[in-house]
Amino acid sequence: MADVRFHQVGKTYPPRRGGNPVEVLRQLDLHIEDGEFLVLVGPSGCGKSTLLRLLAGLEATTSGEIYVGDRPVSHLRPAQRDVAMVFQSYALYPHLSVADNIGFGLRRSRPRSLCEQLLDGIHRATRHLPPALRIPSERERRIERRIDEVAATLELEPLLERRPKELSGGQKQRVALGRAIARQPAVFLMDEPLSNLDAKLRTGTRAQIVELQRRLGTTTLYVTHDQVEAMTMGHRIAVLNEGRLQQLGTPMQLYQWPANLFVAQFIGSPAMNLLPVEVAGSGQLLLGGRRFPVEGPLEELLGEWTGHRITGGLRPEHLRLAPATNRNLAAEVSHCEALGNEQLITCRLLEGSHLVLVRAAPDQSVSVGQTVHLEVEPTGWRLFDGLGAALLPAEAVAAPRQEPQLPVIGQ
Repeated sequence: MADVRFHQVGKTYPPRRGGNPVEVLRQLDLHIEDGEFLVLVGPSGCGKSTLLRLLAGLEATTSGEIYVGDRPVSHLRPAQRDVAMVFQSYALYPHLSVADNIGFGLRRSRPRSLCEQLLDGIHRATRHLPPALRIPSERERRIERRIDEVAATLELEPLLERRPKELSGGQKQRVALGRAIARQPAVFLMDEPLSNLDAKLRTGTRAQIVELQRRLGTTTLYVTHDQVEAMTMGHRIAVLNEGRLQQLGTPMQLYQWPANLFVAQFIGSPAMNLLPVEVAGSGQLLLGGRRFPVEGPLEELLGEWTGHRITGGLRPEHLRLAPATNRNLAAEVSHCEALGNEQLITCRLLEGSHLVLVRAAPDQSVSVGQTVHLEVEPTGWRLFDGLGAALLPAEAVAAPRQEPQLPVIGQ
């Protein structure tokens, strides 16, 4: 096993047709702990997949260095880096069986002489004949034992003789995982491996990948656009935007204390509500003509921001339908989404015309066009300055430096 470090890594593509160079990654520093499951998220084009391809050796860095353990690997061939990648498109060989797809990397793990290649080929050609007619190859036997182990782990034993065209999407994904696992690499790279599966299969395969990583203890970098995958799978999440690292922390750290407006809007589904507010003093915000108390860690920070106009953020669960009072916000219901266990209600504030999303109980009776009143949870406020940086209390600033809880290897 090994940790992974990106030190001042940059990637720039040359200009085309008289255009400008395209800078995809900008002096990125990132450290993934040994045995950690790190999820990379960000909008399309932010550099997530490029980062994996640089580590895998499929692209060359423009600047900086990548380390796997203590080894710099930026100038090594892909086969020498001890990493295995699972692609979004599975990338299975259509002419090979499931067993041969799993064992493909094992058979090419080291150079073989012509005689060894011939012996291995004869072994595979005669393995279904009666024992007396088989030509043995010790290397092939070891590979077959490893294939059987991986197939048992992923419940692929009944499928070993099938071709990829005879498999479902979920089965293909397990074969692609098996091919990566068989090599026992130091690092797994997964580039949106579940995006081609339906919702039910994604849920089951997601749990399987998490359990597999916990048992193997292999350092894993996982790229996804899916919020649920990001929040439930990783020990930590790295948020990228325009080639720069925006925030690194545990899922709950990013959800509860986003470092800037970009992370606040990107992490969480639905996104955080953002409203223009003015600081009226310690523990007080003005929104429109109403004062709202701020409680919790942010309360003491507000004193030095008195009179400043900033952005206030509220998660949908921090707004509640409530009776009409002078403090509550009047709003008109624009849209309702019934999700079974809850409702998401889109409301337009009567003062300021800002749209906000509210989580409500499934039995709450509301209709489009109805006027409702919203109560704000005093501890739910998150605040951002004019440049979009979050106002963070000391406990939130220190939190990302805590070590993630990693799996115990061998259990």
